[in-house]
Amino acid sequence: KMAAHPPKTKILISENKRLQNLKEAFEKKYGEAPLFYAQAPGRVNLIGEHIDYCGYAVLPMAIEQSILAAVTVNDSKKIHLANTDPKYKDFTVSSEDIEIDKDNPQWYYYFLCGVKGIQEHLGKVPLSGMKCVVDGTIPASSGLSSSSALVCCAALLTMEANHKSLNKVALAEISAKCERYIGTEGGGMDQSISFLAEEGTAKLIEFQPLRASDVRLPEGAVFVISNCCVEMNKAATSHFNIRVVECRIATKMLAKARGLEWGRLLKLSQVQTELEASLEEMLRLVAEVLHPEPYSREEVCKALGITTEQLCTDLLSPNTQHGKTLFKLYQRARHVYGEAARVLRFKSVCDEAPSAPNGVQRLGDLMKQSHASCRDLYECSCLELDQLVETCLESGAVGSRLTGAGWGGCAVSMVPTDKVESFLKSVRELYYTPDPRRAELENHSLFVTKPGGGAAIFLED
Repeated sequence: KMAAHPPKTKILISENKRLQNLKEAFEKKYGEAPLFYAQAPGRVNLIGEHIDYCGYAVLPMAIEQSILAAVTVNDSKKIHLANTDPKYKDFTVSSEDIEIDKDNPQWYYYFLCGVKGIQEHLGKVPLSGMKCVVDGTIPASSGLSSSSALVCCAALLTMEANHKSLNKVALAEISAKCERYIGTEGGGMDQSISFLAEEGTAKLIEFQPLRASDVRLPEGAVFVISNCCVEMNKAATSHFNIRVVECRIATKMLAKARGLEWGRLLKLSQVQTELEASLEEMLRLVAEVLHPEPYSREEVCKALGITTEQLCTDLLSPNTQHGKTLFKLYQRARHVYGEAARVLRFKSVCDEAPSAPNGVQRLGDLMKQSHASCRDLYECSCLELDQLVETCLESGAVGSRLTGAGWGGCAVSMVPTDKVESFLKSVRELYYTPDPRRAELENHSLFVTKPGGGAAIFLED
C-alpha cells in the first residue's frame, strides 16, 4: 500500500468551491486554464513530539486543511509562483538556477525546496517551466505543518509537471530531505504523513526504513485543535535546531560512556539499538551518565575529547554556533526516551479495540504526560500554550498537549463526543473572547478534526 503512488483523480471542479475559486484566480492571473491541481494536507501530531529526528516513531494524522496548487506547464524554463493570499508576494525564478535563501524564509522558498528536491532526485535534468497559483488553508506558523505541506505539494506537482512517477514513500523521503535547504533539520514526520495519510485512520510512522501503520482511534472521543495565537517560525529561530543539536550531543555522550563507536552515532535511537536496551533502561542510563545541570561547550569538548573547532563543524548547525549556548543534555534525552515510550503505549491502547476499558482516559493521561515533558524537560512550550492546555482540561478534555514544534502554535485535545459543544463554548469564553486579538482569530483557531487523506493530484473532468 505504501509503495502506491499518490492518487490521481478526475473531478468536477464546479462541485468544489475551493477548486472553483482557485481556477478563477489562476485564469485571472495567467489568462489560461490550469492543466492540473496538486494538494498536500497539514497534520496534527497526536503524540510523539520532537522525537522523529531522534529516530523514534510518531503518531500523527492528516487534517482537512491543506495546500492546494493549480498548475500549467510550458517550455519557458521559468517558474512563476503566485498565492491567493495577497500578503504572500509573487515570485519568478529560472528553473535551471534555483537558489534558496536560508536567511529569508519566504513562502516561495519553501515551495522551491520541493521543486529542487525533485530536480536533484532526477539527476539535475532540465525542468519544465511552470505557472502556479497556491492556496493554503493551514494557519501559518501554527504547528500544523503548513510549511512542510507546501514543500510536499511543490514536490508532487513538479513530479507531475515533468511526467515522472514516484511512489508515496519516495516522495516523502525527498520532501523531508529537501526541507533542509531552508535550514530546518526536521525528522520527516510531517512530509511522511502528508503523503501516507489515509482517511479515517491516524498513522504510526516509523523511520529507517520509512513505514506507516494504521492506528484506529477509539470511539467516543474526538480531537479538537486550538491555536494559542502565538506564531512560531522554525526556520527563522534557532530554538528548534538547538534541540536537534542537544540530542546529537547527548547521543555521543551516552554512546561514549558505554564504550560504543560514538563518532558514527547521530540519533538517540541508535544508542538504544546498539545496546539492545529497553526505553526504561535508556532512561536509567541517562540518569547515570548525564547530570541535570546544563553543559558548557568546554565540558562537552572535554567529555568527548574533541576541540571547539570539531564541535562546531561536526555537531553544531549553522544557527547554533554562538558560544553562549548551554546544552541541557539530561533533560532533552529524558524527554525523548520517555516520549518514545508514550507513543508505543498510545498505539497499544488503540490496538486493544474500541471497547478497551477506560481506553479514552488512558490515552488522555498519556497526552497530559507528554505535554508536561514538552514543557518541563524539552522546554518547547510557552506561557500561552500552557494556559490554553489548562483551559482545555478545565473545559472537559480528557487529555491536551501542545502539537508541532511548540514555542507557540496549537494544542490538540481529546474530548468525549458528548462534551464537544460545551467544550468549544467553554474554551471560547475562557481563552479567546477575553482577548481582542484572539477573538478576531478565533474562527480559524478552534476546530474539531478527523483523520484526512494524503496528497493527491486532481484533473478537471
